[in-house]
Amino acid sequence: MLGKRVRTRFAPSPTGYLHVGGLRTALYNYLFAKKMDGEFIIRIEDTDQTRKVEGAEKNLVRMLEWAGIIADESPEKGGNFGPYVQSERLDIYKRYCDQLLEDNHAYYCFATSEELEENRQLQLKQGLQPKYNRKWLPEELGGSVPASEIRKRLDAGDPYVVRMKVPDYVSVWFEDIIRGPIEFDSATIDDQVLMKSDGFPTYHFASVIDDHLMEFTHIIRGEEWLPSMPKHLLLYEFFGWEPPKVAHLPLLLNPDRSKLSKRQGDVAVEDYVRKGYSSDAIINFVAMLGWNEGEGSEQEVYSMQELIEKFSLERVGKAGAVFNVDKLNWLEKQYIKQRPAEKILGVIKPILEAELEQKVSLMPLEVITGDEYLNKVIELMRERVGFEHEFVTFSPYFFFEPESYDEEAVRKRWTADTNELLREFTDTLYALESFSAENIEVKLKEFVAPKGLKAAALIHPLRILASGVSFGPSLYHMLEVLGKETVLRRILKGIELITFSELPLE
Repeated sequence: MLGKRVRTRFAPSPTGYLHVGGLRTALYNYLFAKKMDGEFIIRIEDTDQTRKVEGAEKNLVRMLEWAGIIADESPEKGGNFGPYVQSERLDIYKRYCDQLLEDNHAYYCFATSEELEENRQLQLKQGLQPKYNRKWLPEELGGSVPASEIRKRLDAGDPYVVRMKVPDYVSVWFEDIIRGPIEFDSATIDDQVLMKSDGFPTYHFASVIDDHLMEFTHIIRGEEWLPSMPKHLLLYEFFGWEPPKVAHLPLLLNPDRSKLSKRQGDVAVEDYVRKGYSSDAIINFVAMLGWNEGEGSEQEVYSMQELIEKFSLERVGKAGAVFNVDKLNWLEKQYIKQRPAEKILGVIKPILEAELEQKVSLMPLEVITGDEYLNKVIELMRERVGFEHEFVTFSPYFFFEPESYDEEAVRKRWTADTNELLREFTDTLYALESFSAENIEVKLKEFVAPKGLKAAALIHPLRILASGVSFGPSLYHMLEVLGKETVLRRILKGIELITFSELPLE
């Protein structure tokens, strides 16, 4: 393997959504390949046809591309080692299966599912690890079944599977890049099925053959595949192939340190996309689930290119990584703060257009959908939103009239004189030639000072009438963005709707 160009792969099964654990596996394979100036490949493992979901393959590739993980070779892109879908490679697996049968590394098994389950239950009752009992092991491999009986069954067309003959009394050893040396006793390894009765290979068999033929130098996958390693290594030995280097990633855990599962929260990448998380934040977050740059580094926000430059398998830990959504939310905020406005515009314009199909705005459409106005909203709200869609959904008052007013805030901020003060102050606002935040602030303070009032006497009521809520960005800058006409209209409308005598009592 020395001197070979690095090749890694992500090999999902098309059984549904892209799990966040699968995204991490794909990302680490991608980062490692690109760091080593190598190639990243997508292979679809669909040998279990009963679990295949229509459209899942394209969705998996689409989600990876959304995340910025672009394959050098894939079913869609092609390449020199295809086909990249296992159901299109059945003749290859049959050829290698026949070779193992001929070399006495595999044998036919005619056991029924009922017999297998009965044997499994018996072993469990005896406190044993369930394994195939080798009832159909032929005489030439040390079993008791004569070749004539096997030939009779085959000629009769009885259904069968092909199993691997695990050598007795051997030790299977390998060096994991993350975990170090690991050893298995062959007594713990089952005579796994290589070819199923439907003519499809099992994952273990097809995966090893394809990994070799597609010349992968490194296999990076989840910890749950660790028990499969001795089975795979035996196959490499039987074929006389050099195995690739392997690295098994730590488990993803819920905050209570149980294994990450849908029962305790979302595990599909699509779920997070629907909620509005960006690919930047998700990739950054997933990269940190098990990997860190090392001591002395305080960096937490990384671009994809920075991850490629700094990633190493040696900095991936063994311990489970906790999936902390609060961290993901924090990262999303950091990206919003630094993301160019033009990129945000591309996201929020379709959202605003969809809202405008449902609601009527009294503000000029050519203004509120224009880049100039939206840029002002973006810069004013960057520090306050958690998702890009919230530039519209969290502050709809920049586009639509308030439909109601925060009752608790009104009770707290209104006095018998509030409406009259507001009405009088509208004349001051109307007279402003430059409706800027600075001018509004100066005039408000000049207005309340002679009356012996604090600025808050007007600041809070103005915010409520202009936005409908009692919180938000700087009032003066919010009024400037909304513009004189909109602000005056909303104040006058609010004065008509809110009368002190009708306010609910505490």
